[in-house]
Amino acid sequence: MADNQLTRWMGGSPFWVLVRLILLCVVVGVILSALGLDPMNILSSLEGLVRHLFHFSFDAVEKLWRYFVLGAVIVIPLWLITRIASRGR
Repeated sequence: MADNQLTRWMGGSPFWVLVRLILLCVVVGVILSALGLDPMNILSSLEGLVRHLFHFSFDAVEKLWRYFVLGAVIVIPLWLITRIASRGR
């Protein structure tokens, strides 16, 4: 009876639940390591991650702005020319 309650509480066989938890911990650990997080100093690692994402977002906005301006140098004059040309029709 106790084994059945344990199995029901854990959501399956205790052995397979343990195996799944170990695999899940390894996968999450790899992902967190790829993000630059370190388990020994998780708070400073999280702060570094947030700082990196903050700077990364500004770099992305700056690149997007440069692409916009570069495209606008061509698109806006062509649009103006076609609007002026079609006005005469």
